[in-house]
Amino acid sequence: MNVNKIIYKPIGMLIGVLGGVLATTAFNKVWGALGPGDEAPDATDKKATWNQVLLAATIQGAIFGVVKAAIDRAGATGYRKVTGEWPDD
Repeated sequence: MNVNKIIYKPIGMLIGVLGGVLATTAFNKVWGALGPGDEAPDATDKKATWNQVLLAATIQGAIFGVVKAAIDRAGATGYRKVTGEWPDD
């Protein structure tokens, strides 16, 4: 295994956790502005409609995907600036 991958692994994990917190916060704010309730419905929420559940899942998936890609890319770019190496090299 490449040394860069070994060194970057714990850094990447920490960045991923922070990204999850950021994505959750962003989703809650977006859902609060767009959704019919304060909290997004779970798929098994008896009172929620199909449209509400699927809309919440779509918005959440999009936000988490974008945040994960942005955080991962920023982490790899920052690692390269510090070490001069790309984490996957």
